[in-house]
Amino acid sequence: MSGRSEGRPRFLADRMLGVLTRHLRLMGYDTLSANALTPGNPREDTVLLAIAETDGRILLTRDAELARRAGGRGVYIRSADVMEQERQLVDRGLIRQEFTFDRCSVCNTPLRPAQKKEVLGAAYAPRKPEGLSFFWCPICRRLYWEGSHTARMRREVGKKEESSRPG
Repeated sequence: MSGRSEGRPRFLADRMLGVLTRHLRLMGYDTLSANALTPGNPREDTVLLAIAETDGRILLTRDAELARRAGGRGVYIRSADVMEQERQLVDRGLIRQEFTFDRCSVCNTPLRPAQKKEVLGAAYAPRKPEGLSFFWCPICRRLYWEGSHTARMRREVGKKEESSRPG
């Protein structure tokens, strides 16, 4: 599950792209969020531009002016719908819509295989863990596995791919 993010684009998302941020992380993309910054900073756009430049990240934003200021390092995300946002990034050749589940969707930390005690200690883990692979975020202390939510996300991506293909 780990190691897939090497050589892939890294992103920085503005505050309006929280769901997209989580989806990109689940697809294995190293994605920072402006939500991690202290809110209310009147110079936040300048901070985001500096982070994108310094860290070599692509700035994803719903703010057309901020995207313009970022130049080639910025992408203006047109839609409020996460599946359309992903499709825009796919069409630009920036991502593949493939869920790898190798990064924490909350904090962006690479996941590692979970230990048995971590699986057993998670109250929200499935009651019948047989046949499932579990992964652990050492920072958030969250347990991940591919269950019904994962299947639902994969189906949604599949539906969007089919509807976007020419007739």
